[in-house]
Amino acid sequence: MTILRMIWDETFGLFVDDGALALQVVVLIAALTASVKLVGVPPLLAAMLLIVGLLGILAVSLLRKVRGS
Repeated sequence: MTILRMIWDETFGLFVDDGALALQVVVLIAALTASVKLVGVPPLLAAMLLIVGLLGILAVSLLRKVRGS
């Protein structure tokens, strides 16, 4: 049973290595989706904000990792 647990942990870690990173991405996507659907933000603007937001989230995550090591 231990080997199955190790396989599961490794597979899960491939997709969700940093829980805060995953949560921030989900919140960003939800906020941009709501802004397009409810507020009427143009989809092209939302796409650009998504790219900038994802790059920002990745940069902050990278800085956290570098400083933590």
